[in-house]
Amino acid sequence: MTLVEIAGSGLAELTCARLLAARGHRVRLAPPQPPRPPAQPAQPTGAAGAGAGARPLLLTGPTLELVAQLWGDGLLDGGWPLTHRHARWGAEPSPARFPQPGRAVDGSVLAARMRERLGAGDLSGEPPSWTVTAAPGERAAHEQTGRRRLLAGTAPVRRPRDQDTARLDCTGLGWLHLTPLGQDACLVQAMVPGPAADPAGLLARLLAESALGSRLRRPPRTAVALAAAPRVRLAPAVPPVAGRGGLLVVGAGALRQDPISGTGTAQALRTAILAAAVIDAAAAGTSARALCAHYANRLRAAFHDHLATCLRLYPTAFGSGAWRDEIDAMRRALRGGAAGGRGHPGPPPRPGAHGAGR
Repeated sequence: MTLVEIAGSGLAELTCARLLAARGHRVRLAPPQPPRPPAQPAQPTGAAGAGAGARPLLLTGPTLELVAQLWGDGLLDGGWPLTHRHARWGAEPSPARFPQPGRAVDGSVLAARMRERLGAGDLSGEPPSWTVTAAPGERAAHEQTGRRRLLAGTAPVRRPRDQDTARLDCTGLGWLHLTPLGQDACLVQAMVPGPAADPAGLLARLLAESALGSRLRRPPRTAVALAAAPRVRLAPAVPPVAGRGGLLVVGAGALRQDPISGTGTAQALRTAILAAAVIDAAAAGTSARALCAHYANRLRAAFHDHLATCLRLYPTAFGSGAWRDEIDAMRRALRGGAAGGRGHPGPPPRPGAHGAGR
């Protein structure tokens, strides 16, 4: 059967490897990545294409079900359970509390367990027919809608017993989210409408403007600011040609979602499912070129659906000039895809947010 190079150790890449191996294909795994030093700040929830290192993830609802369907039981053992969400969006006077079972896990532990289940993989030296990766090395064309950044760090909670609820709040500058991680720790995340020169200082400012700040003993001492505007790769699939294997980009390298949707990890896993189906169908004789075009079209449709979700939410919460620029960028991109017959956004759904479930 087809030999596929899995050029990474992220959740999407490893899930694609599992699906391909189950269908009889050979998979060659990338060498394990060394863990980051403990002092490096945590990566944000939903960085599904990243490799090893501490990566807190909050998985809820359909994402939990999808992980169980793809990998079976036991993968999420040891994660911190949550039972509810507490959310205040925009100018709402008081937050709403509602049941939302979830589990906070370390994405690097999750990836390590996935790799263990895959075994050694193919050890031959022959060239692969396909390469699957979430982080291709070359610079590639993307369509990106905005400049916003996700700030993320960890902090100690003030009330250790109150760690079963994820919490979302809004300030004039952006939204904040607290995800309990157990052991008196909490992942603190915020979305702001542009670059942040001092992520920890800006995170402290948002916490001071929100009631969520009182739930922490102190703001995070260190934080990262990562690009978080929705983005889609324009050519996520390249068919094999004579003497060169094909390429399929999965995970956030193919489609990056704004964390407000709460579906980033699930979407990354769906790209893995679709990529495995492309390789399997090509091996059965379907045109690889047509399959790659279908893959790109599916990702672009998901990108437009995601923008529509964001446009149901952000205009109802933020009115600053910087946020209007972000909203206008999404509207322009969505109008550019209107030829496909996409509908207009409907009433605002309940916000997902990073902590809202991946």
